[in-house]
Amino acid sequence: MEDPIGHVLKKTELADGLVLEKTSSPLGVLLIVFESRPDALVQIASLAIRSGNGLLLKGGKEARRSNAILHKVITEAIPESVGGKLIGLVTSREEIPDLLKLDDVIDLVIPRGSNKLVSQIKNSTKIPVLGHADGICHLYVDKSANMNMAKRIVLDAKLDYPAACNAMETLLVHKDLVHTILFNDLIVDLRSEGVTLYGGPRASALLNIPEVHSFHLEYSSLACTIELVDDVRAAIDHIHEHGSAHTDCIIAEDQEVVDLFLGQVDSAAVFHNASTRFCDGARFGLGAEVGISTSRIHARGPVGVEGLLTTRWILRGSGQVVNGDK
Repeated sequence: MEDPIGHVLKKTELADGLVLEKTSSPLGVLLIVFESRPDALVQIASLAIRSGNGLLLKGGKEARRSNAILHKVITEAIPESVGGKLIGLVTSREEIPDLLKLDDVIDLVIPRGSNKLVSQIKNSTKIPVLGHADGICHLYVDKSANMNMAKRIVLDAKLDYPAACNAMETLLVHKDLVHTILFNDLIVDLRSEGVTLYGGPRASALLNIPEVHSFHLEYSSLACTIELVDDVRAAIDHIHEHGSAHTDCIIAEDQEVVDLFLGQVDSAAVFHNASTRFCDGARFGLGAEVGISTSRIHARGPVGVEGLLTTRWILRGSGQVVNGDK
């Protein structure tokens, strides 16, 4: 991978001998607060080093000793020209509120964990926060779908890793499919795999399943909501009203319907005929990720090295002045 720092993105000669360059630059100092999984420390540290950012890491208490050893291994391996102090490890939970006040020192906070953690951090700091609170991913099965393909994708999206933020939480189904054998097979397969089914007002009555109190649910377990919709436009409206702008997918063969869905669904990642589980930094070819951002400002989707860079303008002249634009 070529060095991402100081990369010339655009070069313009504004006047004779006056050259402007737009270059890539590190963001500064990152504070990453993550829960449980120590593999997050390794991914985040590698991306921060590659993008030239300083890093403060706060992991969950469940992996305190693992985090300490991994931090030691990484900082000892960093060349002296870079310096092991590039990466700091915060061990006490009590230090977090104090760190969140340091908006003059820390440039970006990235929380990785529960909805509660992300919301708490967003509500208690002036520092910009990158990430997502919810991963309410939808999968819409259109009436033009290949139902054998749909079954394979739906089962993967729900069963492959139910606790992941890119797992399917809501299954939207075109109303014309309800009485088909293949749709019935899909419901049977979900149940046989241990998935607890809940329904919206239409689906609960028809499928005789408990009705959900809210569509804005991230189960993170072997459970999902099913609802029937009239068409692709109704599916798009449902996603915009109840989704979290993370990852949403359509299974369809009608190209007009597909194009409408891909063009209109305003999520960080929008898929056609593929499992939502593909929304991942490693699978996107980014090597790793510091997390997935549903923000519309700065980075969006899985955040790799590029998402940890900003830009600087470099102007090289030879005595030019503005002089009233003469």
